[in-house]
Amino acid sequence: MTERELFNTYNKEIYRTCYYLLQNAQDAEDACHDVFVTVFQQDFQKVDYLKAWLMRITTNHCLNLLKKSRKKREKQLQIRHLHEEATTSAKALETIVEEKSTSADWQMLFQQLPDKLLVVITLRYINDLTMTEIAEVLRIPVGTVKSRLHKAIKIMRNKLEQEEFHYLKGENHIEAYGR
Repeated sequence: MTERELFNTYNKEIYRTCYYLLQNAQDAEDACHDVFVTVFQQDFQKVDYLKAWLMRITTNHCLNLLKKSRKKREKQLQIRHLHEEATTSAKALETIVEEKSTSADWQMLFQQLPDKLLVVITLRYINDLTMTEIAEVLRIPVGTVKSRLHKAIKIMRNKLEQEEFHYLKGENHIEAYGR
């Protein structure tokens, strides 16, 4: 496989992984570029499990970036949301509100996850990797992958339930004063 074939085969998958981990298009493009630079400096043709090897390089690179720039990433996320608002002005108001609410909720849930859990969620649900593939990518036991996935889902579920409880509690509070 040539470098071009490798790039054409895995570019979208690597970019998507970077994008979901970094939550910023420009950072994802830069990270994707850096990953391929790293890969092309290696003897990738001798690698047995190429996809797992590429995902390991990708996730490690993204985790290093996250460690260095957690606060910077939050500011860039706000800028991206403003850009999305500007580009969706032609949509119906209900659609805009629903999409913004849903994407903002998920973004907030993802931001609250520790990096180790965020990587597992991203590899599982964004890249559709199996538990075994995730374990290979992260070089951790399958049981650890399962427990991290379970913990991440539990955290996200609890956050959603807390928000729903506070929302419903607020409605009941208003109804009590309305009577």
